[in-house]
Amino acid sequence: MDIDKMDKKELIDKISDEIISKLKKTSFSDNLSFKSDLGNKNIKGPSEDCKIQINTPADLALYIDHTLLKPDATEAQVKKLCEEAAQYAFCTVCVNPSWVAYCARKLRGTGVKVCAVVGFPLGATDSRTKAYETRNAIENGADEIDMVINVGALRNGDLKTVEADLRAVLTACRNTTTTKAIIETCLLSDEEKVIASQLVKKVGYNFVKTSTGFSTAGATAHDIALIRRTVGPKMEIKAAGGIRTYEDALLMIRSGATRLGCSASVKIVSV
Repeated sequence: MDIDKMDKKELIDKISDEIISKLKKTSFSDNLSFKSDLGNKNIKGPSEDCKIQINTPADLALYIDHTLLKPDATEAQVKKLCEEAAQYAFCTVCVNPSWVAYCARKLRGTGVKVCAVVGFPLGATDSRTKAYETRNAIENGADEIDMVINVGALRNGDLKTVEADLRAVLTACRNTTTTKAIIETCLLSDEEKVIASQLVKKVGYNFVKTSTGFSTAGATAHDIALIRRTVGPKMEIKAAGGIRTYEDALLMIRSGATRLGCSASVKIVSV
């Protein structure tokens, strides 16, 4: 679908009506299989292209960004975050930019990557600032970048500004950098979630991410399923915000997520 040749109303009508009508008829989890035993669930991911197998809680670790984004986080807390990430083999630690260099040193040789947030948590800084933040984080050791889109511009229908913002951050990344765009689903209508997800995919990010965890709500199964229907089976989706239990985590994956942002990571994998 060529977004450039469509006005906002046409794009909303064409994409969201089709997707939302399909969601009413079928659940994304129709293609997934579970075992009833809580401690031994077998989960097949969203498609053959994007498959996740979870047999025990510990299997979730590879899909978790172990997260600490509180503004009052101390060195002792960040140190503990890194130690837990190494112990449980989480995918990354997700931290504010000021902690990236520290985490990169602590995690060297462990296999755990460092994820930095950019434009966090409001997404309201300009593109040049976000691009600078991105370059600086990568120079300090960030392997992954989670940027917050310009939510206000999206809600205004200013898709050119949203796209330019996304591209500025992507251009600042290296070829090896994993990129995620946070669209803050709790502030958007379903139609706007569809638009945002399409733009993120069009620009070429690796992930659509639901939430910062600092707004009015976090990830929901409905939003994950809607995004999955929008971006197709191959693109990755990160669910974040409010995932506090093993059951929460399974529901997000069952709905189509391929990465989870969690602060309760240890509790989740230790059931």
